[in-house]
Amino acid sequence: MSANILIFIEQRSGRIVPASRQIFAVAQELSLKTGGKIHAVIAGEGIGNLTDEITPLQPDSIHVADHPELRFYRAQPYAQALCAAIKTSEAQTILFATTSLSRDLAPRLAARLKAAIATDCLEVSTENGELRIRRPMYCAKCVGTFSLATDRVQILTIRPNAYPTPVPQAGTSATIQSLDVAFSDHDLALKVVDVVSTSEGVRDVTEADIIVSGGRSLQSKENFSMLYEMAETLGAAVGASRAAVDAGFQPPSRQVGLTGKIVSPRLYLAFGIDGAIQHLAGMRGSKVIVAINTKAEAPIFSVATYGCVADLFTLAPLLTEEFRNLNGSN
Repeated sequence: MSANILIFIEQRSGRIVPASRQIFAVAQELSLKTGGKIHAVIAGEGIGNLTDEITPLQPDSIHVADHPELRFYRAQPYAQALCAAIKTSEAQTILFATTSLSRDLAPRLAARLKAAIATDCLEVSTENGELRIRRPMYCAKCVGTFSLATDRVQILTIRPNAYPTPVPQAGTSATIQSLDVAFSDHDLALKVVDVVSTSEGVRDVTEADIIVSGGRSLQSKENFSMLYEMAETLGAAVGASRAAVDAGFQPPSRQVGLTGKIVSPRLYLAFGIDGAIQHLAGMRGSKVIVAINTKAEAPIFSVATYGCVADLFTLAPLLTEEFRNLNGSN
């Protein structure tokens, strides 16, 4: 297995996606085992200044694909930029964070390169010269261990929060290389006409360390305001079950679950969520799960770290008040 590793740094509107920083922990572990070099690649328009944020994470080289055609994500131009970075870095292992973008880009890149690919990995290691990964299977009911072929490029997407972000090291340096990417007419056949944000200015659940999530038991969109208040106190994101989204209490961008967004925060607070199998599959990877529900037999208690059989309308305001006291915001 060739030792070199290439990390795809995902950025949105000039801001690096936090999960991309966490991948350096994986790369550093693999580099120690193989003795290879760590390369990073970032694509976009006007993103050269972001190399200052990447350098303290100790890559050996940073490849910058700065081009007007890369301003907005499109699969073909981004795949072309990645192919150029792979060729320049001579990398055998390509690492992505598991995001909506990588779910589209990584398989396309694997098809181009006839690469081995494993998605949503929880753990990566080497054994007898082989790359070993652990990933959830069957709606996260079990975790499988796999080895990847060593005779081809290996592409991995790593679940957010599966690894901690390495501590940035001041005074480090990296070689900065500009990528000269040539696009064909086929690469540019799809044009971006307009981009409309649906985030409503709130934190995305896939990027949050803490999620405060609500179910249909909240009864209305207005009642979700108590969860937003708690989330603001904790610096958290607000999530919702599919039932709450179907009822119109929250937009689809907030939905957690197999048919929504897969999350793995350090803390998941579930208010009035019974725990349908699709929802459990989407949040089972959370480090700590706290469930509040009036139904003692609710399935979510089977996966909860802590469970409380209580009325959410009574407990949620009390918890928010306690969080404020702990934060010294009162």
